[in-house]
Formats: sequence, structure tokens, C-alpha cells
Amino acid sequence: MRAIKAARILIEKNPGSVSAQTLSGLVLALASEADFPVSDLYKLDYDHFNLALKVLEEWRLDRYYAGKARLFDVSVQTTELGPQPK
Repeated sequence: MRAIKAARILIEKNPGSVSAQTLSGLVLALASEADFPVSDLYKLDYDHFNLALKVLEEWRLDRYYAGKARLFDVSVQTTELGPQPK
């Protein structure tokens, strides 16, 4: 599975999680060519950190991949929701 799709699924399943919020922030920064604090990536667990790196790689290699639009939409919605209490 492509990292972009895996990130979208992770964000959709648990939009209030720290990982979903961080990945959403990364996607929004990539889409808008804005700054993103790299230190936020280090707060992710190992698997989600690697997923973020793969998203970066795919974003760079495949800038016009249609799946990015869906991931972007989910990321906007997640960011608007903010962190959810457990």
C-alpha cells in the first residue's frame, strides 16, 4: 500500500490522535509549501515516523498523484477537529 493511502487511512480511523494530527500538519505544509517543524516528526512512534518519511518520499516523487487530494481533504478536516480527549 502506498504511504499516502496508509496515512489517509490512519488519519480517518483516529483523527484526534497525536499521530494523525502530526501527519495532517505535514500534509498541509507540503500542499501549501509552508514550514513544518521537523521536531514534530521525532515525537511520532517509530512506525508513524517511517510512514511520515514515506509520505515525504512519495510526495516528492509523485507530486501529482490523485490520492493526495483525498489525503489533503482528510487532513484539513482532522486539523479543524483538533485533538480529541481520550
